[in-house]
Amino acid sequence: MAVSNVGKKWQVKIGMEETSAIFEAASTTPIGALFVCAHGAGGHMSDQGMMAVTDQLRGRGLDIVRFNFLYRESKSGRPDSMPRLMECITAVVAHARREVVPGTLILGGRSMGGRAASMLAADGFACDRLFLLAYPLHPAGQPEKLRAAHLGRIKVPVLCCNGTRDTLCRQDLMTSAMNGLADFWTMHWLEGADHSFHVLKSSGRSDCDVMDEIGDAFSAWHSRLARK
Repeated sequence: MAVSNVGKKWQVKIGMEETSAIFEAASTTPIGALFVCAHGAGGHMSDQGMMAVTDQLRGRGLDIVRFNFLYRESKSGRPDSMPRLMECITAVVAHARREVVPGTLILGGRSMGGRAASMLAADGFACDRLFLLAYPLHPAGQPEKLRAAHLGRIKVPVLCCNGTRDTLCRQDLMTSAMNGLADFWTMHWLEGADHSFHVLKSSGRSDCDVMDEIGDAFSAWHSRLARK
């Protein structure tokens, strides 16, 4: 597994186990925020999608912590239970707070990782904001199994970026789920992007364009909140 040689590697204890994490400082003028970014079910902390997001957001002034969930650290392909995923994020955040001093703490990540972070926030876990990437509103092909019951309990600002071709997040269902959440939930749709943020060549856009759009959406959201 390739890991960027920029940053500081950590070993984070979770009960009797431990996992790998890496802290990377912003690559431009820092904005005083730390993003603890969790990977998706089929990924790991240094997969292509995580690295693309990390590079984009570090270029927007964010410090980043990325890490492996325990199942991925042990090279298993079967994701941990949701409570165990949440326990891992909690331990990584505690470790990060000991190692660095986050001004604004942002939780989130890709797909399953973002969902786990959102459930922590819904349970009252202390964070300032949530940044969700490709939120998995429902399993592919099973739109009746919505993962939205907890969203109304989240009391921090949320930015959620999903593609319009995401088979795990139908637009009409997300729009319905957002009813009543407008005070804190900002939804940004990425035209033509799928769950992995890939776009078709026929769209006239590239995956890099999508990453730039995510960066722009984050910067606008962060700046708006900073002015309040």
